[in-house]
Amino acid sequence: MTAPNPSTLWAQIFVDELARAGLRHVCIAPGSRSTPLTLAFAQHPAVKVYSLLDERGASFFALGLALAGEAPVALVCTSGTAVANFHPAVIEACYAQVPLLVLTTDRPPELRHSGANQTVDQVKLYGDHVRWFVDVGLPENEPADLTLRALRSLACRALAVAAGSPPGPVHLNFPFRKPLEPTPLAGARLEPGSAAGWQGRGDGQPFTRLSRGRLEPTPDQLELLAASLSQAARGLIVCGPRCPGGDFPQAVTRLARLAGFPLLADALSGVRFGPQIGPAADLICGAYETYLQPNHWEPPDLILRFGAMPISANLGAYLARQTDYHHIAIDSSGTWQDETHSLSHLLAADPALTCERVADRLEGGPLTSRRARWPARFAEAEAKARRLLTQKQTETFFEGALLPEVVELLPADSLLFVASSLPVRHLDQFVAPQAKPLRVLANRGASGIDGTIASALGAGAATGQPLVLVCGDLAFYHDLNSLLALRRCRVKATLVVINNNGGGIFQRLPIARFDPPFTDLFLTPHDLNFEPVARLFGANYAAVETLADFRRAFEQALASPDSHIIEVQTDAAFHEKVRKEIMHDAVATS
Repeated sequence: MTAPNPSTLWAQIFVDELARAGLRHVCIAPGSRSTPLTLAFAQHPAVKVYSLLDERGASFFALGLALAGEAPVALVCTSGTAVANFHPAVIEACYAQVPLLVLTTDRPPELRHSGANQTVDQVKLYGDHVRWFVDVGLPENEPADLTLRALRSLACRALAVAAGSPPGPVHLNFPFRKPLEPTPLAGARLEPGSAAGWQGRGDGQPFTRLSRGRLEPTPDQLELLAASLSQAARGLIVCGPRCPGGDFPQAVTRLARLAGFPLLADALSGVRFGPQIGPAADLICGAYETYLQPNHWEPPDLILRFGAMPISANLGAYLARQTDYHHIAIDSSGTWQDETHSLSHLLAADPALTCERVADRLEGGPLTSRRARWPARFAEAEAKARRLLTQKQTETFFEGALLPEVVELLPADSLLFVASSLPVRHLDQFVAPQAKPLRVLANRGASGIDGTIASALGAGAATGQPLVLVCGDLAFYHDLNSLLALRRCRVKATLVVINNNGGGIFQRLPIARFDPPFTDLFLTPHDLNFEPVARLFGANYAAVETLADFRRAFEQALASPDSHIIEVQTDAAFHEKVRKEIMHDAVATS
């Protein structure tokens, strides 16, 4: 390892160690102070470089890469307000538990608090929204091997913390003195040594390996769960967003079958779509937002919950109505996720292993007739909700019909990204569980609408799967700059924009009855048409107003090698009216 100046050396050693430790993707927002890191990444053959021109888009693109790839992604920017523009994505990564390695670059200490241009206080800028912060030591002219070993260890440790339990963002702030380019610095003594700090471990191995085992459930935890499931008459298994992948969907559906309890699978749980549905189709529920209205259902006596809090408002209200039951959450990191404060037990254990161990204990156990009636009622309610949706789809066109069409037409093993306002709620309420394997993602950590396009395109870049984004007009408007990634990062996507001319989600709130100021200050109609945007960024465009037209446009887009934007004109107030009619009819005769 040789370098003409300290900044170049620091960046080369750090990036080399990141690659040895497994980093494979970096997203860079161009800037001057970040030149050493930018060049080091560009020159490393093991790391794929993505470049986006604005920091907010770059950060959410990196977030999408990490979310879909389930591995840390590095993110680089220059000093100043560039660092602040990463903050929304850092917040989302924190609450969505996405592994991001945020590498900001900074002025050296003598320029901080001096009035120097493009210099802001970047130390702990993201506060508690990162798992770990380090203000990295300034590059040295005559570095000791211990100093370089510490730099290599820092790279390994930062990746491990980002991918830890729970995963999340890590912030390293690098101060660099000039020269930033790989030009020689007079007086620098950077003769390469043979020690590990200079050369790294032999055979390309990481300097420090950090690994984590699976957290086995304890005998007491297993006894609690087995006894609770055996004794309950009205139990529910709730899988919220961000449940584990791998063997968890199969394990939790097996547990539901053996316990004989309904499994309420959130659209973002990873359990609603996939082959695990087949053997448990009569128990896995998805339409509960329509029919699980608290005053029409008796309370459960057991809730077994995995993942984050569910999207469904009615499910949340139902769970919160009474707390006199066992409410058990299982999370490998023991992270608290209970906005209703109704948990009776929080078990820190691997969810898949726990489901397998408890299911083994329940194997062959008898089910009471009273218990059998409980899941049957859910199955009947699910079937009725589906019939009502189908009936409305034949009578009229409303927003809730779009997501079922999208899921029906998507090929197996596609990637569906949905915006976190109305589209994710449409998906959660109206799309039935099915055996088709689909990957469904959304930014539901902090649930903002900023960065939606960038996150979706980053996710598509990570997986290479057929990518469809469904978002509202405001989420699309918020992130128009990120459409440049279609061409710049070579991502092919079909983007469905539900244009209800403003904040349609506010139609669900009581403020909708107060106009003024509802229209001007909440609904905020913009009267935008997005066809010129499609032309600007080189995507094909179609405008549709009926479900039949949408189906034709969507099928053409999926078959095309080019990216398409499909703008669907809708009426949010009419959609909300139809949705309430469906929900009213779902419980009218229950």
